[in-house]
Amino acid sequence: MQRNKYLIGTVLLRQKWFKFKESAIIMAKVRYYYDSETLSYKKIEKSAKDRVRSVLLFLSASALFAVLMLFVLFTFFDSPKEKQLKRELEQMTFQYELLDDRMDQLQVVMNDIQERDDHIYRVIFETDPIPASIRKSGFGGVNRYKKLEGYQNSKLVVETTRKLDQLSKQVVIQSKSFDEVIEKAKRKEDMLASIPAIQPVANKDLKRMASGYGYRIDPIYKTRKFHAGMDFSANTGTPIYATGDGKVTRADRRSSGYGNHVRIDHGYGYLTLYGHMSKMSVRPGQTVQRGDIIGYVGNTGKSVGPHLHYEVHKDGKPVNPVNFYFNDLTPEEYEIMIELSQQPTQSLD
Repeated sequence: MQRNKYLIGTVLLRQKWFKFKESAIIMAKVRYYYDSETLSYKKIEKSAKDRVRSVLLFLSASALFAVLMLFVLFTFFDSPKEKQLKRELEQMTFQYELLDDRMDQLQVVMNDIQERDDHIYRVIFETDPIPASIRKSGFGGVNRYKKLEGYQNSKLVVETTRKLDQLSKQVVIQSKSFDEVIEKAKRKEDMLASIPAIQPVANKDLKRMASGYGYRIDPIYKTRKFHAGMDFSANTGTPIYATGDGKVTRADRRSSGYGNHVRIDHGYGYLTLYGHMSKMSVRPGQTVQRGDIIGYVGNTGKSVGPHLHYEVHKDGKPVNPVNFYFNDLTPEEYEIMIELSQQPTQSLD
């Protein structure tokens, strides 16, 4: 009987065990222990310390899980703000690439301007080219672009900024060069206006050219003598014109042989003399321009007939006036004038 009661108790215990396992699945984390005295399972009651430990463990696991989720979220997924910033960065990079291309195009244009400036403009106005070491010089000293380094697109930004700085410097140098060329051009314009370039009397048919520059027969002494100018025969009172811009230095009759005569300083080493006038219409210190009437043909001083004696001096020495009629004659007329001036005629003074 005693054994049967034991067997029956064992069977009942096994049945309770299986029921416990089934309920354990339903009641998660509810733990029991077997009491051998009462032959029953009793619920394990946790102490306050165990409950606190469980709560802390749960909170720690939850926090760790949250951190992992945030890491995954921020690592593999962009926020709306990040997406916007990425789009802005892509747009900025695209704009910098366009700007860099435009810098290259502008550099080509600047190179062409510099080439023309050195080999055309500065040559015309007799100015030395600007050395390439000056045109292409960089910026010395500390690194100007250090604050732009260390970013994703630093190379593009630094290169574009460097090109812009270089181009800006070349523009400044080129601007100064053009200022110099303009100043040279103004002086060239003044010089071209000042150099004697027309005949001193109206002489369209070239028939008034009576005697040229060089050795001629003196009309009074009948000896061979150097004639430092050209004689233009004309009626008394025929207008005489300044052959270039300048300032009157003399207007008197105190020089031997020239009678009433005018001298004009044209600058740049040029001076012209007009002799044997019947009347002078300018005074010393007066500024005249090419084509202004400065007096009238006469027969004063050492002269054998009404005419104008005309001289051109360069750096204090007389030169052949026939070389200074390029504004007044066609190439054909100039050839005729040269031929007439070379004839061994007698001078009129």
